Amino acid sequence: MSQAEHISEEYVDDDQSLADVVAQASRAAIYSLDTEFHRERTYFPRLALVQLQWGTTNVLIDPLAVDPRGLAPLLQSDALAVLHASQQDLEVLQYAVGCVPTRMFDTQLAAGFIGYSTPSLASLVQSMLRISLSKGDRLTDWMRRPLTASQCDYARSDVAYLEQLHAGISARLHELGRATWVDEACEELRRRPWGENDPDSAWLRIKDARSLKGQARGAAQALAAWRERRAMSTNVPLRRVMSDIALVGIAQALPTNTESLAHARGVDDRYLHGSIAREIIAAVRDGRERQVEVEPNGHEPLDKRLRPAVTLVTAWIGELANQRDIDPTLVATNRDIVAFLAGGESRLSTGWRRELVGGDIERLLAGEFGLSFDREGRLRLIPAKHTDGE
Repeated sequence: MSQAEHISEEYVDDDQSLADVVAQASRAAIYSLDTEFHRERTYFPRLALVQLQWGTTNVLIDPLAVDPRGLAPLLQSDALAVLHASQQDLEVLQYAVGCVPTRMFDTQLAAGFIGYSTPSLASLVQSMLRISLSKGDRLTDWMRRPLTASQCDYARSDVAYLEQLHAGISARLHELGRATWVDEACEELRRRPWGENDPDSAWLRIKDARSLKGQARGAAQALAAWRERRAMSTNVPLRRVMSDIALVGIAQALPTNTESLAHARGVDDRYLHGSIAREIIAAVRDGRERQVEVEPNGHEPLDKRLRPAVTLVTAWIGELANQRDIDPTLVATNRDIVAFLAGGESRLSTGWRRELVGGDIERLLAGEFGLSFDREGRLRLIPAKHTDGE
């Protein structure tokens, strides 16, 4: 029997039906979950559709017709939620429902531990289940009502095979002894702080802002914080408040009045009138008084003697991950490696990452091991050889 046969399909657009669905799904040991949302015209994501499947029941929930907070009892239940590429879904759920699943398994994340590199749902279903998914409505307008039959079919397919993927991936993880690693990785993702961005850190996400110096850097931080708060309060995208080019241009120009503001790069008429002009100039004035210091990667500067170690350790982690069929991007970022070598807080110090690479890096730093190339040009760990007196 194929996954598509004997599936009960429901469309929920009233609160009582939602309560009934949540009660039924909460009694299952496992359920599949996905969301459709838009954020092109808003700061906060707009939840447009929720897809659920448990067993042979596939449900589409219309959050434009029901209160999505009714999903909370399901998310807070002991049932395992299976999602694919869940990061944005978790953010949307936190905003719309007020919580994220208590237990979750991300099939994209987990697949990275068995030889896949951030696979799409379609490619993973094709590779593991030999089933082709339709791509027809991927970029559709999910806020439109009524949804077409094609839209509904596409949405249902997003959760139709997640339980099968979970079973197949889990079996392979147990064979490799990596099931607990994936549990830790999924929990790390689940526990990330979802919600509003810190306005005072917003400037760090702007290209070219880090290269600013002195008062211009302080102005960039103040302007980015002002833009973030204004976008939140009006629920519009950041670019609608002020473009990155205009923000950096204003920070460099440090205008003290509307006339000098008008000459900053990227500034147009909308920034030159009423309260917005006064707020911009006030933000610049505030920023000029700030002393903003940023260390590379957000940590203490790395000892110059250890910089070659960053390059070597990065290469070795990539080689080891490839040999073990693990996506290297899951193991460590440059920030993780720099922090670890500098003796700061790093994800390489705990959990599955320490088991896989952290302990060996410590032995490398202690001189107990070295790195060498084998005949095939691959990096490998070897015991360090010491001469007498060393």
